[in-house]
Amino acid sequence: MLLVLAVIQILIAIALIAVILIQRSEGGGLGIGGGGGGMGGFMTARGTSNLLTRLTAILAGLFLAICLLLTVLGTGPRERRSFFDTMTPTAPSPSVPPSPAAPSAPAPAEQPPAAPAAPIAR
Repeated sequence: MLLVLAVIQILIAIALIAVILIQRSEGGGLGIGGGGGGMGGFMTARGTSNLLTRLTAILAGLFLAICLLLTVLGTGPRERRSFFDTMTPTAPSPSVPPSPAAPSAPAPAEQPPAAPAAPIAR
């Protein structure tokens, strides 16, 4: 559905651009849409101007409506979650350190630590 609406949105945008460029502005513009003998007497300059103005307003309204519709449909349903739901729980640090274990008796087969291979500089 979103793809169909997006294609319609693009077609409306192209039509809106074309209708705006066809209109005669105060400075002359492209002036394709009215006056002179170019239209062969089909419509007067005023009639063409009114038609293009209305068509521009209709296309702009459709463009705005489809923009809003695409925005609403594009967001979709979202699960509301709190910031605290995303945090990972951490273990609380103990306030009192645990008491040290009683020293164990050395094993009978223990050997003394070996002397360093190189002499220690003093």
